[in-house]
Amino acid sequence: MATRSGCPCCSVAEEPKPVPLQSSNAPAALTPADQLWSTSKDTAVRLRMEGSGPAAYTPITAHQMFVETVESFGDHPALAYKEEGQWVTMTFKQYYQQCRAAAKSFLRLGLERYHGVGILGFNSPEWFISDIGCIFAGGLATGIYTTNSPEACHYVAANCQANILVVENQTQLSKILQVKDQLPHLKAIVQYKGQLQHRASYLYSWADFLKMGEDMTDQELNTVISSLRANECCSLIYTSGTTGNPKGVMLSHDNVTWTVRTALSVVNLERGQEVVVSYLPLSHAAAQMFDMWMCIAYAVTTYFAQPDALKGSLGTTLKEARPTCFLGVPRVWEKMEEKMKEVGAKAPPMRKKVAAWAKAIGLQYNYSAMNGEHAVPWGYSMANSLVFKKVRAALGLDRCKVCFTGAAPITKDTLDYFMSLNMPILEIYGMSESSGPHTVSCNEEYRITSCGKVMPGCKTKLDKPDADGSGEICFWGRHVFMGYLNMPEKTAEAIDQDGWLHSGDLGKHDQRNFLYITGRIKELIITAGGENIPPVPIEDALKSEVSIISNAMLIGDQRKFLSMLLTLKCVVDDNAEPTDKLSPEAVDFCRRLGVAATKVSEVNANKEPAVYNAIQEGLERVNARATSNAQKVQKFVVLDRDFSIAGGELGPTMKLRRPIVAKMYQDKIEEMYAGARL
Repeated sequence: MATRSGCPCCSVAEEPKPVPLQSSNAPAALTPADQLWSTSKDTAVRLRMEGSGPAAYTPITAHQMFVETVESFGDHPALAYKEEGQWVTMTFKQYYQQCRAAAKSFLRLGLERYHGVGILGFNSPEWFISDIGCIFAGGLATGIYTTNSPEACHYVAANCQANILVVENQTQLSKILQVKDQLPHLKAIVQYKGQLQHRASYLYSWADFLKMGEDMTDQELNTVISSLRANECCSLIYTSGTTGNPKGVMLSHDNVTWTVRTALSVVNLERGQEVVVSYLPLSHAAAQMFDMWMCIAYAVTTYFAQPDALKGSLGTTLKEARPTCFLGVPRVWEKMEEKMKEVGAKAPPMRKKVAAWAKAIGLQYNYSAMNGEHAVPWGYSMANSLVFKKVRAALGLDRCKVCFTGAAPITKDTLDYFMSLNMPILEIYGMSESSGPHTVSCNEEYRITSCGKVMPGCKTKLDKPDADGSGEICFWGRHVFMGYLNMPEKTAEAIDQDGWLHSGDLGKHDQRNFLYITGRIKELIITAGGENIPPVPIEDALKSEVSIISNAMLIGDQRKFLSMLLTLKCVVDDNAEPTDKLSPEAVDFCRRLGVAATKVSEVNANKEPAVYNAIQEGLERVNARATSNAQKVQKFVVLDRDFSIAGGELGPTMKLRRPIVAKMYQDKIEEMYAGARL
């Protein structure tokens, strides 16, 4: 793989000048504070520190953490990105210099303390540099989802009082220009990709932007950096706004630095030895922690995927970067599984037999390892050589030590599938309000379908547990956010008077303190008969029974019985939009039933009896396992197209947006209940 050293942003010399570091060993300064939470962007909070253990670690700022890494790994590759088809690398010294240059330019453009810098674009070095540079300059780094409408962009920019917006290209710029006049705090817009299509005094190219701060001295910037405090806000993560306006999750320097270092202490990674691929939306806490902050904390090299990563190019990037750890949301793992099954279905009979034999051994071995027995079955080495290593190489995960999943529920079937290929997927659980992770699984200690154990220095409380021990999961620790920006009522709902963060998720522990998610309070369906039903287990069960189903959403809140909205697996186009064409796996499903359909519309046109009967039979098998009649699904409807991010049914991390889906398909839902007497 061809690589060269350089910088994507301006003319950085191959031999950089000495980096003006400040001492990373200086004692951490904290702003005096009595409260554990705040809703004002300029108000500090009291850290949840303890007298010993991880919760007693000395607080540091994001800048101090960066300097520690530059001092030890200054010449190590930090960022890798493609330029004219070749990989280009940037060292940690160059990365740090660029962040300082951006900080100076932000200040010259008029960035005020505790005001936002909104970043709207796909993952890139410029995204990272804008985020970190903003924080160095005393601003609030604020990611904006690329899928946001102009109105949604306006809400975030106005809420954080953004002085500057950094956009990727003309497409994103056009959104901002539509609402620019409604943003009184906005002083400048910077476009970091492509040529500016028109000129204005407030518009800057990336190169022109970085030149803005060249006349600022290092001492001037160091004065600003020295004023940063570990218990003050540095970053805003906006929720997706499924049930109302997005909430600005305020994260402090300590939230970021303490959380990433503590989470990494659980996982067996080595400083200066790891590689990750950045492709998930950086407006999301998980992606920022995994791609950006882990890179800085542990001198990890971050490779940037292409903008069409989730449309198909991710596989190519993985094979070129060969990451040592990888985070995939459940839908990414499911897509990999579907693709491998599609390839496997076309294999010769003998190869299919070998694969089935190897997967049985892989599942046996990995369950044994998970349980601490490490019994190696006969034939494991051969299975590893013939199948497991080849699968890993084909996926670009041959060097991957740890495979993670998070952000949404994942099915046991998918976990088992990868276990059978000698690739255990480890679950992480948390939320934006916990700076990302709260519980972490590791290769040495995990349980399938569990999201791991609580991070060192943190605590979990199960509030109001039921007879089975399942209660609302509450968090305590230095990872708990400061509060929601300008939303005291919402903050009071999330953080109780004793300082516990209420997640809204239901969970329980096993005898070894592994946490299992059993549902979500807001997702709980409460039937007309008053029975509480978690939808995810029922939805996952049906998808496992009927392989043609892509998405399932349980309906029944305040209803007399349960019903379901279903979609079929289909091919997506270059824009990741679902098409009418059935996926190869769905076509195979139809063929096995003697159905010639190749399109969703053909299945739905006359409610293809064989397919609908197969769904009904799968539903009956699921119902047979229901714990009560109230948990049995009585009706279903197959929708004309699959759910997608662009369609609005899925969030940026492909999590189901239930209230929005229910509203979108209200007519279909009402039809299922019209005149019902069940």
